[in-house]
Amino acid sequence: MTASQADVQQEPPPGGRRFRVSRSQATQWALYALSLAIVLAVAFLVDWERLQDRMFRWDLVRAQFPEVVTQAARNTLVFTAFGFTGGLALGLLVALMRLSTIRPYRWAATVYVDLIRGLPALLVLIFIAFGLPIALGIRIPGTYGRGAVALAIVASAYIAEVIRAGIEAVPRGQMEAARSLGMSRGQAMRRIVLPQAFRLIIPPMTNELVLLLKDTALISVIGVTEATKELTRFGRDGVNANANATPLVVAGLVYLALTIPMTRLAAYLERRAAASK
Repeated sequence: MTASQADVQQEPPPGGRRFRVSRSQATQWALYALSLAIVLAVAFLVDWERLQDRMFRWDLVRAQFPEVVTQAARNTLVFTAFGFTGGLALGLLVALMRLSTIRPYRWAATVYVDLIRGLPALLVLIFIAFGLPIALGIRIPGTYGRGAVALAIVASAYIAEVIRAGIEAVPRGQMEAARSLGMSRGQAMRRIVLPQAFRLIIPPMTNELVLLLKDTALISVIGVTEATKELTRFGRDGVNANANATPLVVAGLVYLALTIPMTRLAAYLERRAAASK
């Protein structure tokens, strides 16, 4: 059998190719029709007037401003900034301990990361805000202090894993080249490896920042004052005061106004990092 005859036999018949294309198009149009049917069903079955009265009353929307921005959103950003800064510092320390050549350091860091990541964030926050100060005989002053410390400890376990992955992604030759130039391991880590690692972990670190911002909603559980309400507590108080869900919807929209630009930034940084490889 010649090569040309084999090629002819291996080529699918034209009718078969057209059948596969038409079947793919039929599946695509079927999904479009299903999506349209769902949208139309929602549009006709939902009681829009009742929904608006329960969740989108414009008089209550206006009543949330400007406090939802000047107070609740501001406190949310303050808790996020404090928690992320503390979590970054502690997470860097834990990541270096996990990569240490000293076994007790590695074991302690591993237990810390597994413990914090294995428990619900709410339980960790409650224990840190109430149980830990009692056990150690210390007092964490103010809502900002308790909230920032709790968020920093929760975030540090996740940030530590991001930093560790970034350090391990740097080629080993970088460390070896720095050591051959006479640098100590600490100097090579600080001057050569960490700068490269942080360039790699900027996108996932931005995602951790977004998650931490949403975790500030848990702060209300450990107790807040009138002046330190974050967005979720502000919305819940509005719901209780007005017997209407509109304040919570407004708080959710403010969350979206804060998180969507950050997630888009993270996606942009990921694309940029991928393009630079």
